Amino acid sequence: MHGPAPGRPKSKLYILRKQTLPRPTFLVAEPEPEQAISTRKLLLETFKFNVITAHTVTETLDLLHLFQNVDALILHCGIPNFDAEGAIKIVKASVPDLPIIALTPTDREYAWADHVVHSHDPQELLQLVHHLFGDPRKNPPSADS
Repeated sequence: MHGPAPGRPKSKLYILRKQTLPRPTFLVAEPEPEQAISTRKLLLETFKFNVITAHTVTETLDLLHLFQNVDALILHCGIPNFDAEGAIKIVKASVPDLPIIALTPTDREYAWADHVVHSHDPQELLQLVHHLFGDPRKNPPSADS
């Protein structure tokens, strides 16, 4: 991303995008839930994590571009018509240090994933993100964040 033209002040949006987010924030790519909200999203938000949700490869890449400071990409590996490996190549090329968590109900391993959760049990995902990013309820953001 480029800054403002020389001599022009930085906009609030540009300044905010360069700051870290006050709580761990995840981009979750998963199928559109049949119910109104996904249980993973609800669980993560209940534990005070921020969650941005995508349902397609294009939406995932667009949101990653808009929210460059997310702490991890959580990818459900059963999304119909979702080229996970193609999306991951693009993600790794643009944000090589972004942790990627793969969710799968199988024993399959994904070489592109930094972490694999072999279950749809939301508690396993919660344990992993607590291990990696801490518990936002115990370390709330400051009032000026």
